[in-house]
Amino acid sequence: MLTNHLDFRLEPQIRELYVEHKKRSEKIDWGYHDFLPWDKAQDFRRVPWNSSQVTLPANIITAVETALLTEVNLPWFTSHLDQTFKGSLSVVRDFVHTWTAEEDQHSSLLETYLLITRSVDPKRIHQLHKQTVESGYSPDYTTPFETMVYTTMQELATMAFYKNVAKVARPHDSELSTLLLRLSKDETLHYAFYRDVIKFHLQLEPNYCYYLGHVIRNFQMPGAVMPDFDNRMAIIAKEANYGPLEYFDQVLDVIIDYWNIENLRPIAPEAEAARVDILKYRDRMKKIRDRFFKNK
Repeated sequence: MLTNHLDFRLEPQIRELYVEHKKRSEKIDWGYHDFLPWDKAQDFRRVPWNSSQVTLPANIITAVETALLTEVNLPWFTSHLDQTFKGSLSVVRDFVHTWTAEEDQHSSLLETYLLITRSVDPKRIHQLHKQTVESGYSPDYTTPFETMVYTTMQELATMAFYKNVAKVARPHDSELSTLLLRLSKDETLHYAFYRDVIKFHLQLEPNYCYYLGHVIRNFQMPGAVMPDFDNRMAIIAKEANYGPLEYFDQVLDVIIDYWNIENLRPIAPEAEAARVDILKYRDRMKKIRDRFFKNK
């Protein structure tokens, strides 16, 4: 069997995942207004912005800006998920609605924080926001299973990003660190749902390995449509605690182990070949990581 559709036999198990997600998210429900330093706010018309008001290091501002410009593409990504899962499992469509509602305030929190603390030129961030959304976002993955794989990796990568940047930010601004960790908790819950949906499918039918390889080997964050993305990621990798090395340790290696790809045994030759390719890819990335630390 080679299919990239989600399996209707798994709907009861996935429904249980969704119910559990709702319970966990309700326990930690939050409003973005609770995480903002309102006492620092000033009227930009009365007190115009200038660069002397900036107190955060440039590398941290770049990281937070990049997170914001990733989060503002939520409408495009939601539209993609809605179309992809049309006619698929009803519980997955239900989860996408919940996911959208929970993700909706992320960009509001980040942008309002940057404005209140005067960390960015308000006119510039407005133009970046508008330009990013106007560029749209159209993922390469248009089938249900591949999209679910991609979303799993995206949520895990975003969770790791927020946690890592929070560590760097804490000595400079504990409130910023706290709000980044708050965002990472949402990403953790979302990641847990998506990753277990994939795990259920691989346990039921290891031939799904055939569709894992393309996503894993070509993964790229949705923020790639933002202006100056490559330069931003280079700064973040060097100065804000999230780059290719962290991606390997905290995303790629984690998810390959969790899905137990090494021990899966697909029957279809194409699926087995894809499984082997994934493990070879992981090994190549590990050698690069090890070489870096050896020469550091």
